[in-house]
Amino acid sequence: MRDEYLKKQARWLSEGQIDRRQFIKTAIAAGLAVPSALTLATDVLAATPKKGGKFRMGSSYGSTTDALDPGTSENGMTQNIIYARGNHLTEVNNDGKLIPELASGYEPSNGAKTWVFDLRQGVEFHNGKTMTADDVIATFNYHRDENSKSAAKGLLSAIKEIKKDGDNRVIFELEGGNADFPYIVSDYHIMIMPSEDGGISDANSPIGTGGYIVESYEPGVRALFKRNPNYFKEGRAHFDEVEMITLSDTTARQNAIMNGDVDFIDNVDPKTVALLGRVPSLEILKTTGTQHYTFPMRVNSAPFDNYDLRMALKYAIKRQELVDKILLGNGEPGNDVPVNASMPFFNTELPTHEFDAEKAAFHYKKSGHSGALQLSVSDAAFPGAVDAAQLVAASAKEAGIDIELVREPSDGYWSNVWNKKPWCACYWGGRPTQDWMYSAAYTKDTEWNDTAWKTGEAADKFNELVVAARSETDEAKRKDQYWEAQRLLQDDGGALVGMWASFIHAHGKGLAHEEEVAANWQSDGAKVSERWWFA
Repeated sequence: MRDEYLKKQARWLSEGQIDRRQFIKTAIAAGLAVPSALTLATDVLAATPKKGGKFRMGSSYGSTTDALDPGTSENGMTQNIIYARGNHLTEVNNDGKLIPELASGYEPSNGAKTWVFDLRQGVEFHNGKTMTADDVIATFNYHRDENSKSAAKGLLSAIKEIKKDGDNRVIFELEGGNADFPYIVSDYHIMIMPSEDGGISDANSPIGTGGYIVESYEPGVRALFKRNPNYFKEGRAHFDEVEMITLSDTTARQNAIMNGDVDFIDNVDPKTVALLGRVPSLEILKTTGTQHYTFPMRVNSAPFDNYDLRMALKYAIKRQELVDKILLGNGEPGNDVPVNASMPFFNTELPTHEFDAEKAAFHYKKSGHSGALQLSVSDAAFPGAVDAAQLVAASAKEAGIDIELVREPSDGYWSNVWNKKPWCACYWGGRPTQDWMYSAAYTKDTEWNDTAWKTGEAADKFNELVVAARSETDEAKRKDQYWEAQRLLQDDGGALVGMWASFIHAHGKGLAHEEEVAANWQSDGAKVSERWWFA
């Protein structure tokens, strides 16, 4: 009874309905000792979001080739910019649950082939325009257009028709049932943009509905924002100003947080975690989700179009060594599928691709290849990517496979190397469902299929299974479909998933956040600017 009473008083204190002195008096009257009452009051106030201040974030991502077009976003910097300036129909909250965002609710019918989204009323874009169903439809059609280069195009390929029912209701008709569709519409690329004459006139416009208004943007350098005074979300977007700075160099990023030049950094190198943890003004934050580090081989490019060559490399990697030496234990070995035990329908019976010099040599000889294999790499791919590639080259050499490392510039890596060079290093933040992960990076219709595994008997069967599982309501059948999809992908696909990595951040102790921190992306679901505050 007393605990409930104190919780109510604490809520009133956090909401400003009573002051600190009143709270302490009521806590003492409820039986708390004076020191305990003082401590509790301090803790409540420290956990209460406060408005104000300039938040400076140091990002390991960003390139001079970046743009504001949400459809072309391909790294953590542009993703954070999207979430600061815009919103989506749904979002994954900091506690990992899917909740409505610009939608006020959603309901399926017709075996999940029809989805009705009711929109929040009164939401304004930064230019004062009221958001309506027309904006939602125009946004989705922008990504769905047959000439679209949006990374979300493949995700939305199952949409047959979009229509409105008044200004505040949107109805999606799908080719087949999809129980995961509300997750799909939370994809960061599908930020709702203002429409004009039924379409999106400028996808590079900074205008959104988000908690912050873009003041300036220099791709690959920095983005500056000011708080949106008309933001529709209560208890979010607390900072007066936000500055996001690209600090792709690991040492520069580390020095910036140690010197107080920024308040928060992502992608702390596991090798420097202990050092940063000893700095009195800093805290280390680790979250574990679906991030994984890969070396995608494009199967439409020789020599990676050869099954045995791909299999040779899958057996030529010492995955535990990568976890031990690159992640310093902050993760777990990969097994050449973008799915782990945290996701539904994970195949627990997949063969394990552990280092086996004899098997690697057997498949390599069978491939008929000779000469060095080129692996393009940069630490822009993930922290320690160059060192990881060196370990891969060393273990492959034990199987008689020669790998030549091609060190690529960090700037422009995601535009000029990834998804273009035959073999490179890459990271994936992961997705909460298998269908979403496959639709983002592995099905034949997505722009981000960085292995180009799109045709052939195994790829054809994989694509059929993904479509079938999407609408399957029988859990046992859906499990069988996803297990078979994983088996095909692991065996025939071009993904070398080397390791699953924890997200590691460092921030000043002056920053505060809710107890739950999202792990669907790094930086609190890439929404640190919206969810955090200065204590």
